[in-house]
Amino acid sequence: MGLLEFDPPQRYLELIGQFRLIDDTFFDVCFDGNIEGMQLLLRIFFHRDDIIVKEVISQRSATNLYGRSTSFDVIAVDSKGKIYNVEIQRSNEGANPKRARFNNSLIDSREINKNTAYKDFPEVWIIFITEHDIFGANLPMYHVERNIMELNKPFSDAAHVIYVNGDYKANDELGLLMRDFFCPDPSKMHYPELAKRVDFFKNDEKGVSTLCEIMEKLQEEGRREGHQAGLAEGEKIADRRTASKLLAKNMSVEEVLECVNLSKDEILELAGQN
Repeated sequence: MGLLEFDPPQRYLELIGQFRLIDDTFFDVCFDGNIEGMQLLLRIFFHRDDIIVKEVISQRSATNLYGRSTSFDVIAVDSKGKIYNVEIQRSNEGANPKRARFNNSLIDSREINKNTAYKDFPEVWIIFITEHDIFGANLPMYHVERNIMELNKPFSDAAHVIYVNGDYKANDELGLLMRDFFCPDPSKMHYPELAKRVDFFKNDEKGVSTLCEIMEKLQEEGRREGHQAGLAEGEKIADRRTASKLLAKNMSVEEVLECVNLSKDEILELAGQN
């Protein structure tokens, strides 16, 4: 990394150097508005060269009528109006099938208005990129579809789920893509569409500043909540709050350890609560 005009905390710079696309927060940042990168992912996932992405938004939140909410990693829309929710899931629980169901329901609630005819409901794809092979069958991808069991025919409700196996590292398009997702060094990545974006946030002053601001914002949110508890206790509360937020974004215990003044045992305890 070259010389920076600002002076970010060293622990932030060390963490930024370790970030990979399989890390939830870094994925969100790298793909926010990144039409070229998302188009690459979808073309590889679907083995098609004609997918044209029109919009990409990260960290869009949605809440149902009863207050249950979620924050989508990335939402993309293609030229045909198909909606893709791409999520990084580093834990098996995060990739729970019922989470896919919930995400799909919230997308429907946001995108379908009272005048939308059933035939015009958008096609929705929930795509989980998992750190490990959660189904254990050594397949590169798992496609989930609803079927009419007695007829052995698809139900055709335009709702789909895909699990992408992060353990898959073969020498084909998808395997090379997963290698890039686990590579912290942009100079060693295979796809230039991803490497240049990763390089920006790791080696360009504006990109590094953006990531530092995000991490500082998480710290500040924790400090504000802990202020009334006194300085020492407030700092502890702030660190615990920050650690919980980072764990909720699927950061590893080791990564969180670099950002807060807590012991590994304390972070492991918070991880268990999350």
